[in-house]
Amino acid sequence: MMNRILAALLFLALCGAVSAEQNVNPGINRYYTDPDVNSWVSVFERDGREIYDRRHDILAAMQLGPGMVVADIGAGTGFFTLLLADAVGPKGKVYAVDISPEFLKAIVERARDQGLNNVITVLSDQKDVKLPRGELDRIYIGDTYHHFEYPITYSKTIAAALNPGGQLIVVDFKRIPGFSSSWVLGHVRAGKETFIDEMNQAGLVLLEDLDFMRTQYFLRLGLKDR
Repeated sequence: MMNRILAALLFLALCGAVSAEQNVNPGINRYYTDPDVNSWVSVFERDGREIYDRRHDILAAMQLGPGMVVADIGAGTGFFTLLLADAVGPKGKVYAVDISPEFLKAIVERARDQGLNNVITVLSDQKDVKLPRGELDRIYIGDTYHHFEYPITYSKTIAAALNPGGQLIVVDFKRIPGFSSSWVLGHVRAGKETFIDEMNQAGLVLLEDLDFMRTQYFLRLGLKDR
């Protein structure tokens, strides 16, 4: 009887530890609750936005292959989702993940218009990516990690979705005083080192840090215990 009580207390303590993470950036995603998709296309898919200009370089660095199962977290208007869908081919699978039903609806329409039948949309929340466990070969987070309100809690669900050899790819802004723009310094809550530390706490380890972009970095991470 005493062992059962102790086990129950330990379980409750662990649950409490998981739920204890505080929201690190309340309200940062308020603009995506009911977005005007066409307006966001002009923001996300424009020349001069480095992640858009270098999208093919990013895609090449992800080292994708036909038949892979991948995900685009914070898929937004879906321009990168469609690149992924083409790269993994009809035998592959792409999960487009977002917190906005309007974005996901638009992605379905764009995929259909381009004859891409391997895109699956996933409506996530701020604490759970809602991807199948242990299935993903690649998970891509582009200009979105700094929007995570519960980064460690959410990243743990990302880690759980990777298969043993899977990789997480994170592209985000360099946040360097004296180098980064005032917008980045005000909008992005922390720099690369903080984000890597949070992902370490979620069970992910840095495999590679590529520096081929001017204002952004490319991180490749994998499971600690793979």
